[in-house]
Amino acid sequence: MASPTQGNIHLVIAVITPGILRLFMENRKASLEEAAAALYGSRLYRDLEDEGTKVWRLGYPLLYDLLEEELTTGKITYPEEQM
Repeated sequence: MASPTQGNIHLVIAVITPGILRLFMENRKASLEEAAAALYGSRLYRDLEDEGTKVWRLGYPLLYDLLEEELTTGKITYPEEQM
């Protein structure tokens, strides 16, 4: 996948977020509203919006795990090669 620019990172996010939301709803038995509030209010989502972090490259299963980590511990441990 080619690297998006800051201007079109939202297109990439639009492809990634449904998978994260689905996993959140399935694993936590949460509503879409609860899942969206958790994701869109997270540091992970802010990092996703910043093209420079390249977080979008991780794919939604790992991004979901990182969201769970953030919600559970308040921290995110990105893979070494990511940062």
